[in-house]
Amino acid sequence: MSFQAYLDNIEEKTGKTPNDFIAMAKEKGFDNPKTKAGDIIAWLKEDYGLGRGHAMAIVHVIKNGAEIGDKHVGSDGVHRDESNVLKLDGKKK
Repeated sequence: MSFQAYLDNIEEKTGKTPNDFIAMAKEKGFDNPKTKAGDIIAWLKEDYGLGRGHAMAIVHVIKNGAEIGDKHVGSDGVHRDESNVLKLDGKKK
């Protein structure tokens, strides 16, 4: 599953876009670089029922923004992404 597909599945499950999660994380102070991934994962599990893999995708965008590595961009594997920049404003935009 591509990174973008993870984010799209999270939106389908929760009704929240990655940008929504970034804004909520900022309100909770989770955008602090010293915040541990485990704290964010616990919040996402408790409030949104996300498993570890999906929560880690949100952790990535909270801590690193939309850019991902080029490793799978343009590949033909199951983890391929179309771009190294993720869409954070939701599937419909």
